[in-house]
Amino acid sequence: MKRLLGWVVVLVLVAGLVACGPPKKSVFPPTVSIQEMRTQPNGEWRVTLRIQNNSYGSMDFTSLDGQLQVAELVPVRLHTAFDLDIPPFAADVTQINLLPTPEMTAALKAAAVKGSAGSVPYNVTGTANAKPEQEKAARDFSFHGNDWLSPVPGIPNTWR
Repeated sequence: MKRLLGWVVVLVLVAGLVACGPPKKSVFPPTVSIQEMRTQPNGEWRVTLRIQNNSYGSMDFTSLDGQLQVAELVPVRLHTAFDLDIPPFAADVTQINLLPTPEMTAALKAAAVKGSAGSVPYNVTGTANAKPEQEKAARDFSFHGNDWLSPVPGIPNTWR
């Protein structure tokens, strides 16, 4: 009986210690998509990337490294460094300039001829470096997103 009572006391103490710590918040990979893209007079694209934090805690994002593929053409590299502290289930944006391939530019021009009915598929893949709020070090999170770019009516050279 003393032995059983000793184990019960130990279990109660362990349960008490576990209850003292903060609950661990679940961490999930972010979602990255294009919020807006503008074609510049020099041929570059000014891309506004939307980073959605899908985690239960805030995350401090510091960089993206990946690629953008438009209309199943040869992809171009996405790489940018920034400092965004994104709260749980919220999003923020960062901008990047990139030089598209001539085929990508031609695909957008062909879709622009159709007006607001024209659209071009795209996908973004890569890794986002971020530090979850309850962790000591940053780590890479993979992302993969795809959607469509359509011209914005009334705003030339702008896609969403």
